[in-house]
Amino acid sequence: MKPVYKAHPWHGIPIGDQVPHFVNTFIEIVPSDTIKYEVDKDTGYLKIDRPQKYSNIIPSLYGFIPQTYCGRRVADLALENGAQNVKIGDGDPLDICVLSSHHIPHGDILLQARPIGGLCLVDKLEADDKIIAVLVGDHIYGKYQDLSELPDEVIHRLNHYFLTYKNLPDEPKQCEIAYDYGVEHAGKVIKASMEDYRDLIFKPM
Repeated sequence: MKPVYKAHPWHGIPIGDQVPHFVNTFIEIVPSDTIKYEVDKDTGYLKIDRPQKYSNIIPSLYGFIPQTYCGRRVADLALENGAQNVKIGDGDPLDICVLSSHHIPHGDILLQARPIGGLCLVDKLEADDKIIAVLVGDHIYGKYQDLSELPDEVIHRLNHYFLTYKNLPDEPKQCEIAYDYGVEHAGKVIKASMEDYRDLIFKPM
């Protein structure tokens, strides 16, 4: 019997053959989680990053796009479009928020998402873009084609979460959102992160 091994979520799962219009997505955390999970880069298993200390709740499914990396190209794209004080990408796979009207009880799953825009987040001089997408086939969010079409409250919730999720009382804020963007620019960010990934794998320093 041929042995079967679990694919590493970052390296072993294809991004999909319709990128950037559709992307495979690995979900790490869901809105009901009180623990922040993330993939361990060495093993590919989901690990506990930290308990959520305060009442911040991620307002969407959250994970990353396989075979992407936020490096020099992602940082340059942020700078070219108005972000300031950016030196490099954050050194992680490209993050993605997936909007869905369905209750999905846990992470550590794969799904197909359709990007509609994103947020250019800057975290301690690092470009840390958050692609915003909708779950393919979702009967409510599936109708949206661009970030500009979303209800304002959805954008406000996402902005508030990422502006505050690392904050501690009496400490200066760590993150800022340089700008948001629509589906066309989201495609550029995804493609830049794919090129950064190829450099990481095939042209290591």
